[in-house]
Amino acid sequence: MPVSVSEPIAKRVTQWDEYSGRFEAIATVEVRARVSGFIDKLHFKDGQWVNAGDRLFTIDKRPYEIAVESATADVARNKAQVDLADLQVGRGAALIGSRTITEADNDTRKSNLAVAKAQLKAAEAALRNAQLNLEWTEVTAPLSGRISDRKVDPGNLIQGGQQGATLLATIVSSEPIYFLFDVSEADHLRYQRLFLAGERAQAGSSAIPVRIKLTDETEWKRTGKVDFVDNSLSPRSGTIRTRAIVENKDHLLTPGMFGRIQLYGGQYDALLIPDSAVISDQARKIVFVVGNDNVVQGRPVTLGPLVDDLRVVRDGLKPEDKVVLDGLANPMVRPGAKIAPQKGQITAKAK
Repeated sequence: MPVSVSEPIAKRVTQWDEYSGRFEAIATVEVRARVSGFIDKLHFKDGQWVNAGDRLFTIDKRPYEIAVESATADVARNKAQVDLADLQVGRGAALIGSRTITEADNDTRKSNLAVAKAQLKAAEAALRNAQLNLEWTEVTAPLSGRISDRKVDPGNLIQGGQQGATLLATIVSSEPIYFLFDVSEADHLRYQRLFLAGERAQAGSSAIPVRIKLTDETEWKRTGKVDFVDNSLSPRSGTIRTRAIVENKDHLLTPGMFGRIQLYGGQYDALLIPDSAVISDQARKIVFVVGNDNVVQGRPVTLGPLVDDLRVVRDGLKPEDKVVLDGLANPMVRPGAKIAPQKGQITAKAK
């Protein structure tokens, strides 16, 4: 029976190891007010995109405006006291020579001037604090990202400050975005050996590329770089936490979303054959080859991924072997059968 045969294609291929993982925001911020008061206005819609510095909430300003006016008056009063104490010190310097006032009186005037200057500095500090509290009545976005729904409606009284402050909303950044996944101990050890051999960058290096696809995608269109590898393996799972950073200019990727990632695992020499030339025999994969006597032989093989629409054979074939390409469905093409080999061709579809 005439059967097409061909030698496998020898090619150096790049190994991409696949893992599952999920996306995570680079930064997550809980928006809380620094001052207490009534929520006067709301400046955003639930779930919208906000930029750093955008106004989110306005707290009733009137109590803080009054505090600024009071602090301003205290500064003016203390300036007047400094001016008066300064004049008294100047006059005392002229009178001390004529013995009109005593040295003790002159020292008291100098002391009063120093106290007035210190009180002026305290009043100026209180004014800056009052102005800062007034500025904090405008709650702004600390970073760019997507905001959650509001936790407090206008008209409610909220608590501000460093402790016990009311949660107003949360913001998560999404450009760029992290992708977290776990690498097995065996793969991590292989990557370290590749690094020691000079065939791969150090774990955690930004020079290690990754490719990502979502659950509804068939091609690895998204690219990124590894930017972090944990410093120890988990004793429970035997895996090490790894993180990649990915561009997200279209904001399609959302924190918490799952996906698949391919991690660069080095290069190796492989033989490529059509996937249709592989036969499953229970738990084994077999490829038919033709010997010099034109007799079909079955070879157990170890397979790898698809490259250029061809199946990688890691072990079990030699570059000079003649692989049976067609006629596998014919019961006459089986191990031990004699065939008439016809020259065939394996074509790789480069992408």
